[in-house]
Amino acid sequence: FCGQLDHLLKTMNISAIVATILPFVGGFLGKNIVKNNIASWYVHLRKPSWTPSSLAIRTIWSVIYACMGYASYLVYNEGGNPMALMLYGVQLLLTWSVSPVFFGLHNLKLAAYQGCVLWVAVASCGIKFYSINQMAGLLFVPYQAWITFATFLSFQIWGLNGDKPEFGKK
Repeated sequence: FCGQLDHLLKTMNISAIVATILPFVGGFLGKNIVKNNIASWYVHLRKPSWTPSSLAIRTIWSVIYACMGYASYLVYNEGGNPMALMLYGVQLLLTWSVSPVFFGLHNLKLAAYQGCVLWVAVASCGIKFYSINQMAGLLFVPYQAWITFATFLSFQIWGLNGDKPEFGKK
């Protein structure tokens, strides 16, 4: 057994694993903000009928995190272009700030505009990644599609509820 474990550890690409897992760190840290505001706030918001379920949203984010993380590894493995990795870091920090702004601050106006900034950051990163490694750039396509949809959804929710809706507070 120890020999098999030793072989497994020697053949694993630790850099690829760490890069793929990294985006989940921010998602995990933001999980409590979301969890603490679902029943007390989010369920009371007026939302379009086409709003995805919580399960769908969690699944989509898991796929996006894995894709962006592995894409960053591919770029890193090609020599770690500093501009590409800076763009990646910016979009990753913006991505991690989505839950605190929407669920923590309850600021729907800021969340909608944040989606626009994130859209540009994801597009910039994806294009730069594509110029270095085509697969890395293509791995950003699902995120670009999602952030387009999610930003449109954020604008709809803001329009239905106002800037900073609060429920059950006097």
